[in-house]
Amino acid sequence: MDNATTEKVSCLIIGSGPAGYTAAIYAARANLKPLLYQGIQPGGQLTITTDVENYPGYPDGIKGPEMMVDFEKQAARMGTEIRFGVATKVDFTGPLHKVWFDDDKIIESPAIIIATGASAKWLGLESEQRLNGFGVSACAVCDGFFFRGKEVAIVGAGDTAAEEALYLSKLCTTVHMIVRRDEMRASKIMQDRVFKTPNIKIYWNTVTEEVIGENKTEAIRVKNVKTGESQRIAVDGFFVAIGHEPNSSIFKGWLDMDDAGYLITTPGSSKTSIPGVFAAGDVQDKTYRQAVTAAGSGCMAAIDAERYLGEKELA
Repeated sequence: MDNATTEKVSCLIIGSGPAGYTAAIYAARANLKPLLYQGIQPGGQLTITTDVENYPGYPDGIKGPEMMVDFEKQAARMGTEIRFGVATKVDFTGPLHKVWFDDDKIIESPAIIIATGASAKWLGLESEQRLNGFGVSACAVCDGFFFRGKEVAIVGAGDTAAEEALYLSKLCTTVHMIVRRDEMRASKIMQDRVFKTPNIKIYWNTVTEEVIGENKTEAIRVKNVKTGESQRIAVDGFFVAIGHEPNSSIFKGWLDMDDAGYLITTPGSSKTSIPGVFAAGDVQDKTYRQAVTAAGSGCMAAIDAERYLGEKELA
């Protein structure tokens, strides 16, 4: 780090999902000459999504990776400089904020937009990763439509799992809900709704051992941890709803965040607890977590950054 080179830019964007690229498009059009670092997963979570059918403007749907290539091209055409690199350290003592990339490059900027996203938590099964996008998903709202009239399974026991199970129950014939303990963590009202839904079948004290299928999900094998008994459940879709983890660890100690690590922004804005630092997308949104809401918050962050720089005459 002692040999790191330093560069100053007007606006730095960290992350390259819908939030990061939309922020870049707006910042570039405002002549902020933004520099965007793509991070460890260029394109964000959508690059591991197959079909996207709920983003406006794509009447026939689009593959997630293709959509993010479109976003990147548009940001570049507007004048964004796009680089590959991972943020490893920050210093927000400001007013000129510093971010280290790959430990050997320091970018200084008065306006930083954090769009590092969140990562879905997975069970850690080889079969789960192999069939991700082929019947395995971490987002029922995104992918539930593809399983209309079919049987699916969902693993999880919190409010998100309950909410997604209820969402799937309106589309699917049967929702097999896999719960690791003998109780759910979800709020009482959410549990009551699940219990009252006839086509949600709950498997208590049960863990998933394997997702079965070659090129698509065909079934899951689960085991009751009390009896040791395994069984195969035929399903077309398998949803993992055990939570998301915001990619915010390098900002700990600098920015206000909640107990789960989501960055806290001033309601109705993208402003964080430090002036000149803004947050957009899933790193600060644990409620909606959709591409379209992430893009919208990226727009907000760029406008907030432009106004901040104008007020401070820093651009």
